[in-house]
Amino acid sequence: MCVESITENPSIKKIIFGAGCFWGVESTFGHVHGVVNTVCGYAGGHVINPTYKQVCDGHTGHAEVVLVEYDTSIISFDDLMEVFWHCHDPTTKDRQGPDIGSQYRSAIYCFTPQQQAAACLSRERTEQSGRFKSAIVTEILPAVQFYPAEEYHQRYFEKHGIL
Repeated sequence: MCVESITENPSIKKIIFGAGCFWGVESTFGHVHGVVNTVCGYAGGHVINPTYKQVCDGHTGHAEVVLVEYDTSIISFDDLMEVFWHCHDPTTKDRQGPDIGSQYRSAIYCFTPQQQAAACLSRERTEQSGRFKSAIVTEILPAVQFYPAEEYHQRYFEKHGIL
């Protein structure tokens, strides 16, 4: 899937978050008022159309991510960023909880220079707040390519009665 707009509604924007295993990240953002859609997938790597197995093997360079579409008339970008900082530990490199590997890295892939600047400012504010004892290692980069994960990963917790 290219980075072309998924929707025609000008108040709907998108951002890609990597914060560990995409199942939990998707569930977290899927319950946020103002988020209109979430899609588990892969971003930040060098292999075209990677599979889950390839990403887990750690040789594609991709992170497990969630494409989040949100309505700016309901939720601000800053509020979305707060959810991101609270849903994982952005100070651990290539790890979230028991999941270890570069595919679990903390990452934000932005669709506009304004998003990237706002994400960097949010990271700086969060780091200066003292909320975390260690430095934030979240990478903030332009979104280049997003590949949706296999269907069985979409809404995984919902499909399995978790949460």
